[in-house]
Amino acid sequence: MHFSIPDTQEVKDESGSVYTSYNIHVNGVFHCSARYKQLRQFHEQLRREFGATSLPPFPPKKLLSLAAHEVEERRLMLERYIQLVSQDPATGSSDIFNSFLHSAQQDSQKEAPERVSLDVFLMNGHKITVSITSTDQTDDVLEAVASQIEIPDDFVYYFGLYLVKKEDQGDNSIVRKLQDFESPYISLRTANTEGVNRIVLRKSYWDSSFDDDLLENKVTMNLLYVQTVSDIERQWVLATKEQLKHLSTLQQRGSKREYVRLARTLKYYGYVQFRPCITDYPDPNTRVIVAAGGKELNFRVQVGQNQIKEGNFKITRMRCWRITTILELSFEYLMSKDTLRWIAIVSDQAMLLSMCLQSMVDELIMKKQGKKFKKPQDRQLQKSQRGGKSPFSPIDPGNVEVMQTALSSCIFITVQ
Repeated sequence: MHFSIPDTQEVKDESGSVYTSYNIHVNGVFHCSARYKQLRQFHEQLRREFGATSLPPFPPKKLLSLAAHEVEERRLMLERYIQLVSQDPATGSSDIFNSFLHSAQQDSQKEAPERVSLDVFLMNGHKITVSITSTDQTDDVLEAVASQIEIPDDFVYYFGLYLVKKEDQGDNSIVRKLQDFESPYISLRTANTEGVNRIVLRKSYWDSSFDDDLLENKVTMNLLYVQTVSDIERQWVLATKEQLKHLSTLQQRGSKREYVRLARTLKYYGYVQFRPCITDYPDPNTRVIVAAGGKELNFRVQVGQNQIKEGNFKITRMRCWRITTILELSFEYLMSKDTLRWIAIVSDQAMLLSMCLQSMVDELIMKKQGKKFKKPQDRQLQKSQRGGKSPFSPIDPGNVEVMQTALSSCIFITVQ
């Protein structure tokens, strides 16, 4: 997860007083705006929960109004603070952190809780309409969808909600996976100010062995089948003419389980495909198609007429990766025993690419530690343990200007 505070804005409150508000971006997208005192309250909540020694330094309070250069210094310090807090597994995954971001989004967008209908789609365009509260978090909405279409509790979190944008050429491209610290209803409304978007239900794991679990249930098997058909039709999964013919026969017979099992043997099954972009590997300004999946990044480079050269970069050989701007991701790769090389990818989907890498690493760690997917009852237990209350009170509302800016450099450590 990448956090930045690229800019500030001057806001006038109800009394006419002017204050500085800090615009917080998550994964390159504006998420919320917060005052210094609200960020300091957030810090105090973390300090009481985790202790002062476990937290990075917080910008000190000053009695007098800040000059312009002091506001800029504080912005940089707050940005560094929230980046370090988010990268710590304990604080970054805490209820305090989650609730602060959720409340801040709600108040920045001046969203009062109300009952609304939200459309969630499958990749084939099938629509599922759920009744929710406008400020419900992502996991609440996912569980509402799962309940409506009768996904068993054991398999709810095999799936995720994704923001998908309709492109000019008619195709749909994944923008990002929605996180639990945001409201899908608010995020969709904000995204639709810049184009036509929809929320889509997709499987959210990488290891295709998890398919075996879903294939044993009629509902989840159908969801997996719908996504597989879509990925093959848009050529995210590659098949020969003979394989396509076999798949078509299975489809006509309604043999969904056999269709998925055959698709699992095909190239790029379970991968996310990205739009053509530019890389400096093997040569500068090389046009490449990148795919993420199978514990790797796959590069496809056209080296001649109808001739494609492939390169595979295993995530277990990546020392680290970083977002240098909102349009560039680079990773340090162990090319041979004693040779590390930085490889850069310039793409308008760089942030999505970074999140795919992170989720693949998270899944590897989950499996290594013997952990399982969470279940709805796990969330209910956590809520009951804290009395059903949010650990963070809402922040004061303020005017928000939605902006896209370049990100500052940030290293994401993955696996050694």
